Amino acid sequence: MTSAPAAPATGAAFLAALRDALPTLRLLTDPAETEPHRWDETEYMRPGIPLGVAFPASTAEVVTIVRLAGAHGVPLVPRGAGTGLSGGAIAADGALTLVLTGLDAIHAIDAENQLVRCGPGVLNAELGRRVAEHGLFYPPDPSSYEISTIGGNLAENAGGLRCVKYGVTRDYVLDLEVVLADGAVIRTGGATVKDVMGYDLTSLFVGSEGTLGIITEATLRLLPLPPPKLTLLAFFDSLTAAGEAVAEVARRGIIPVTLELIDAFTLKAVEAVLKLGLDPDAAAMLMIESDAGGEAAAAELDAAEAACRATGATSVLRAADATEADWLREARRRAHWALEQAGVARTDDIGVPRSAIPAIIAEIGEIGARHGVRIGVFGHAGDGNLHPSFIMDRDDPDAEERLEAVRAEIYRAVLRLGGTIAGEHGTGVPKRKWLAEQRGPAAVAVMHAIKAALDPQGILNPGKLLP
Repeated sequence: MTSAPAAPATGAAFLAALRDALPTLRLLTDPAETEPHRWDETEYMRPGIPLGVAFPASTAEVVTIVRLAGAHGVPLVPRGAGTGLSGGAIAADGALTLVLTGLDAIHAIDAENQLVRCGPGVLNAELGRRVAEHGLFYPPDPSSYEISTIGGNLAENAGGLRCVKYGVTRDYVLDLEVVLADGAVIRTGGATVKDVMGYDLTSLFVGSEGTLGIITEATLRLLPLPPPKLTLLAFFDSLTAAGEAVAEVARRGIIPVTLELIDAFTLKAVEAVLKLGLDPDAAAMLMIESDAGGEAAAAELDAAEAACRATGATSVLRAADATEADWLREARRRAHWALEQAGVARTDDIGVPRSAIPAIIAEIGEIGARHGVRIGVFGHAGDGNLHPSFIMDRDDPDAEERLEAVRAEIYRAVLRLGGTIAGEHGTGVPKRKWLAEQRGPAAVAVMHAIKAALDPQGILNPGKLLP
């Protein structure tokens, strides 16, 4: 169900009611001011023209906005920092964009019970720094962790570099405060690690991309802070060999904290802008890290190195200390940014069983060559989640059409290999039409039924996730 854009008169009445009810609310309506909030980081999107952009500062303000929106039939688009890569936060015609970055309080850090309660506007990196002061650790760390918000991470069920060992955002959510489409406020869980009372509403809202409710607070599970990581880089003369190394690491039962892959195209782009001194002739690089600590970490990297050499690694190096490890880690975290310097970069998000990594890497290469499209491949190879990134010339009038043809072939290959076409970036806008092909029509019908039950007017993030 998708709400139609509000009529001009309805929109004006809604804005007037909003100003009366919340006179101190920061509310932008000038197109020059709302323009930056129309987009996320996804290329080739076509955002709508919003009615306005509001910046609530509390759950109570969100409730008032939602109730007034429902009364006037005005759609709402929740968003955080706008770092998403699936179009999930782009503006909709006639909708009010709701920027939740002002709900940025860390309400409580409970060291005894290893949990934190915070607002959706808190930056992932800031949360990590704050809990580390208490000897604690929040594992989910998307590459945009320095600038992405916890609310956005929750909306997309974000992953990150550490998810091969620690899992994704959903694995660390104990409780959510959610404002529903009628303005009701619910709690979905509690402060206990185990809780099976009723349906698992927490998991339902995590990854729902703001289409079922607006998250205004989260209680997150923490872990003891692990020792500093040891870092290893392995270089290969073929991308397929690097993929075989990933599969071999899994076969040998090694579970590093990080197992990242970067292909030659991405490696050259990173080296060109960061000057890290990486091997310019390598066809692929794996970054493998252990946070097991001490001798255990060294032994884990020894085992990972043996797996790499057994599958054809041409050279292996280890970071001398934590500072050098941080420096080398930048090669992976800045991969998308580096590729953007080479053209219009559209980063995708797929996942396959780890044993299928060599096969999907080969298929991506063949598809790109057949269509004459440059594709950089990097990602969280340790859990089978790769980010093929399509680099298009900025002045290519046929770029979008060619891009869609390449994406379609890759998605079909992914599904044939038993994978998913959305690993951690969300369904958003461009992948809605593929939902039924992956999940099946009956499953999509269930999703529509849930949406209709929780948002009968269809006012929450219209045009996202569901076809």
